[in-house]
Amino acid sequence: MTETNAGPLTGIRVADLTSVLLGPFATQILGDMGADVIKIEGPEGDTTRDLGPRISKGMASVYLNANRNKRSLCIDLKSEDGMAAFHKFLETVDVFVHNMRPSAIKRLGLTYDEVKKINPSIIYCGSYGFGQKGPYANKPAYDDMIQGVSGIASTQSSLMGRPGYVPTVIADKTTGLTAVYSISMALFHRERTGEGQEIDVPMYETMVQFHMLEHLYGKNFEPPLGPAGYPRAISPNRHPYKTKDGMIGALPYVDKQWKAFFDMAGKPELMEDPRFSNIEARLENIDAVYQVLADLIATRTSAEWLADLDAASIPAVPINSPEDLLEDEHLQAVGFWQTMEHPTEGQLKYPGIPTEFSATPGGVRRHAPTLGEHNAEIMEEIGLSAEDIEKMIANGALSGHSS
Repeated sequence: MTETNAGPLTGIRVADLTSVLLGPFATQILGDMGADVIKIEGPEGDTTRDLGPRISKGMASVYLNANRNKRSLCIDLKSEDGMAAFHKFLETVDVFVHNMRPSAIKRLGLTYDEVKKINPSIIYCGSYGFGQKGPYANKPAYDDMIQGVSGIASTQSSLMGRPGYVPTVIADKTTGLTAVYSISMALFHRERTGEGQEIDVPMYETMVQFHMLEHLYGKNFEPPLGPAGYPRAISPNRHPYKTKDGMIGALPYVDKQWKAFFDMAGKPELMEDPRFSNIEARLENIDAVYQVLADLIATRTSAEWLADLDAASIPAVPINSPEDLLEDEHLQAVGFWQTMEHPTEGQLKYPGIPTEFSATPGGVRRHAPTLGEHNAEIMEEIGLSAEDIEKMIANGALSGHSS
């Protein structure tokens, strides 16, 4: 699939040495916004190529959903010819992204100090489990581990009765988004000054910042004014509410909304209850607030509540399943779900790009590549001859689809 719109990162080339989800999610966003993202894989390929349902080996659903708008270069960086060609390739690159542990990238000879000798203006982004200056620097990390160590799993205890993981890879994706904005800022700085730089994006520190923004709470102050933990978010009564025929999510928040809610529920006197009369009181009595919401919402149907709450501009929504999202009228109207014809996998459905740019919109220009699909194309772009490429294929420095 191709698109003529030129995104804001058109002309930027990215060397993507990432795997699994954190890095590929970040680099896919860069690709969606117009960057030429080259996915660098070894002969074994990214592990997510076989994660989830698939028609063809190496083209599973999770891989397909995090690797569009990329080209694939399957090159053995442990071989002499492979690394020599890669060094030549780095001369053409604007952004280098990896999510290897510091010790692994050092063994490859691709630390920032080494890469900037080849390309001094490069933006070099390493995403690690933990910041490189601390004692955890070389610990391996996956999403579950970071949810645990960052306090997210523990905070779930208030809702589940025990520590638990959020049922989405929130640490990977949040850190991926952090990498995207960090790279964008570094590119902006380079545009003004010509100066490249190294960026470290650690999962642990990123998720502690993300998690503790509201949960630092009373510990914001020295001496503390109370415990950590934002009461509204950790109340065990914070959950979707049962109606007569289903469930909805609803949250009156400001005084005007609460008055309107109590009026439509036939309980206007509750606005005079000192527990509910203002935002400070409601926060101090959050469990009672959630309980009265649950009791009142249970008296009517979902459709009745959604209509009346919408009319009063009180936030209220149906509780969608993942399957419901595929038919959601709003997502249909904005064209969020899109389809494309993949040359080996047939027709695919995929999430669109959530942001809109009036002048430089992103777009989906390329399908997720098969392993090594663009080997010859990329090697030719950096000046290698057909003979050079054939030699690299013969000795295993290049492998995959195009070989």
